[in-house]
Amino acid sequence: MNKKPELRLLLEKMANMPWKEYPGHFGGALSKELAGPTTTGSSRVDFRISRYAPMAYVQEHVHKVQEQVYYVLEGEGILTLDDQKQLMRAHDYVYVPPGIRHSFTNTGTDGLVFLVVTTPADDEEEMR
Repeated sequence: MNKKPELRLLLEKMANMPWKEYPGHFGGALSKELAGPTTTGSSRVDFRISRYAPMAYVQEHVHKVQEQVYYVLEGEGILTLDDQKQLMRAHDYVYVPPGIRHSFTNTGTDGLVFLVVTTPADDEEEMR
């Protein structure tokens, strides 16, 4: 029997969280896990802030069960959804359901900073 991890309250300063370049992210596509499996024990939500250097990107991929919301805070980039390209700038956001191929590339001259909410936290989790 799989024991669920214990959830932990987290009140933290973003500066204390490490930047990571996750698999499939290239050229300075960095993220901080603000609330998720490793910081809170949550299996339901993965909340990150990301900063992509100019030309940085996440490769095209698709999620089986995960839903995502991207909210752009600064900069600009091209979000590819299946075969459509969308320019994303500050205060633009998108909901990406499972099964949609997507990638995100910083096409601007400054950093592209955005929030990402993913649920469930693991793409292998069975849908309920």
